[in-house]
Amino acid sequence: MDNKERLRFFKDRKLIGIDPGKAGGIAVYSIDKRRLIEVVKMPEAPQDLLGFLRIYKYNSVCYLEKVGGLPGMGGSAMFNFGKGFGWLEMALLSLKIPNNEVIPARWMKSLSLGVRGHKTKTEWKNKLKIEAQKLFPDVKVTLCISDALLILKYGVKQEGYEICLQK
Repeated sequence: MDNKERLRFFKDRKLIGIDPGKAGGIAVYSIDKRRLIEVVKMPEAPQDLLGFLRIYKYNSVCYLEKVGGLPGMGGSAMFNFGKGFGWLEMALLSLKIPNNEVIPARWMKSLSLGVRGHKTKTEWKNKLKIEAQKLFPDVKVTLCISDALLILKYGVKQEGYEICLQK
């Protein structure tokens, strides 16, 4: 999406759903136009992250997934994940975007997604991707953006709105 297209949403009330991490994503929804504005894979550089969020800083509220260290994640990987999460927090803070942190279990339960149980990580992630695709049938949903879309859906629900299926 280019900046000319983004200007159409400048004054809209917006919700942002963020799945942090290198394999995460960001989804932006217009409450006023009742449609998904943009969804992107997580920017790799902190400057790119800040630049993207700056576009949507006015009239926005963010729902950011709060995750800790993951089983099997080495010390170096955990450090890098934490650094990236810190970049997200600082970008939101500096842009004055209100931020609601939500743990995965809470947003998944709210959306009635069930629990991972005995599914492999790949099976579980594919299930979440399918659920995101149902919500946004016109979006090419990838594993990188699927959780961001679902976190966005959680935020829309928390704010008392509904997702309007894209047509």
